[in-house]
Amino acid sequence: MKKKRVIILLATWCVWLMATLPGSAQPGQTPSKLEAQKARFTLTPRVEAAPQTGAEYQSITGKQRVEWFAISTVGPSSLTGGLFSAGLGTAMDTPTEYGPHWEGFGKRYGMRLTGVSMGNLMEAGLGAAWGEDPRYFHAEGRPFGRRVENIVDLTFRAYEPDGQRHLAKARYAATVGNNFLSNLWRTDSEADWQHALIRTAEGFGGRALSNTVSEFLPQVWRKIRQRHHGGSAVKLPGPSSGRRWTGARVR
Repeated sequence: MKKKRVIILLATWCVWLMATLPGSAQPGQTPSKLEAQKARFTLTPRVEAAPQTGAEYQSITGKQRVEWFAISTVGPSSLTGGLFSAGLGTAMDTPTEYGPHWEGFGKRYGMRLTGVSMGNLMEAGLGAAWGEDPRYFHAEGRPFGRRVENIVDLTFRAYEPDGQRHLAKARYAATVGNNFLSNLWRTDSEADWQHALIRTAEGFGGRALSNTVSEFLPQVWRKIRQRHHGGSAVKLPGPSSGRRWTGARVR
């Protein structure tokens, strides 16, 4: 009962923040760019190129923030990652209260999904209040080292309305707060501050891994498609396009 009350209260608060504090356009944005931002809702990850200057950055809208939450929570990468996480926990039988069987696998998967959804909801809600953009911005076309640097940088920092990267305060608060708060409904063997700190570190590690996949997977997939189709190139969208990538083409 305590778990349900806490989740409902936090979810209601975060949704209210996202609904009442939508992202706003910057003065320099043209109507055509704003119109492009209002593309239909999708769970397909979007390719967002890192802006070269602060003036190129386009603030996240309320709709885009909700879309980010949905993709990060129940998108293909998140759900697939849950299978590996729950599978590993079941194989190692940790926590032991769940047991090394299918029922235990289901409990681990559900617990992980609860944590991911709550953390993402808190980050989206706090980000709406503080003007923080949770999206990952790609650095394709730059040297490999710069791309790795971009992955690490956007694990701990995020864009704000001024077009600059700042410490990701909402992400820190959500990741730490969610993992300590979840001690209220976790099994006794992992409901302590030590495990909460470990989960917090794993949360940032998971964000770095997610950024890595987002950065390099479209390029790898494009090369596979290129070989399959006899060398015909498939281009990703240009800077700040916000288009979706499907592997075969960009829509």
